[in-house]
Amino acid sequence: MTEPWPTLERWFADAAASDPVFYNAAALATADRDGRPSSRIVLLKRHDRHGVEFFTNRASRKARDLADRPDAAICLFWPRLGRQLRIEGPVTATSSERSDAYFASRDRDSQIGAWASRQSEPLPDGDTLVARIAAHAERFGGREVARPPFWGGYVMHPTVIEFWSDGVARLHERQECRRRDDEWTIQSLFP
Repeated sequence: MTEPWPTLERWFADAAASDPVFYNAAALATADRDGRPSSRIVLLKRHDRHGVEFFTNRASRKARDLADRPDAAICLFWPRLGRQLRIEGPVTATSSERSDAYFASRDRDSQIGAWASRQSEPLPDGDTLVARIAAHAERFGGREVARPPFWGGYVMHPTVIEFWSDGVARLHERQECRRRDDEWTIQSLFP
């Protein structure tokens, strides 16, 4: 292996064949301005040499963390395949055009939900969310749902990618790829 991209794409393809619904579910770890970590599951919508991409409410905790500290880590675990993929790197916001294009591809209920949810904020009761969904459904009744200005995508630009494969007697295979400028250094790690 001289660069990680062919292996990364093959692993994602294998994972999609194994679990077509959640193959792209990744634990995203961020830290706030004081260094307190937080993790949550996000769905990766693109994964290639340009980076790994996910979308969210840009007022959410993860987005606030990324505004304060624009570095993150992602981990995907595919137990059926005995594989784990770790990715680290800086994160930047996607363009408005890219965010618009992905938002337009979502189903209408998810689009309305993006408007209705004040992600990561306290919710007084379930009726509040139901009322917000109804209000936004009425607002966009019979019309295309525009992307909220507070919703968009992020791209992690990998500087570290680790491929982990399950091994007998916990002798796992680990290949760490580190990027400096445009060059990748690849080395095996002890399990």
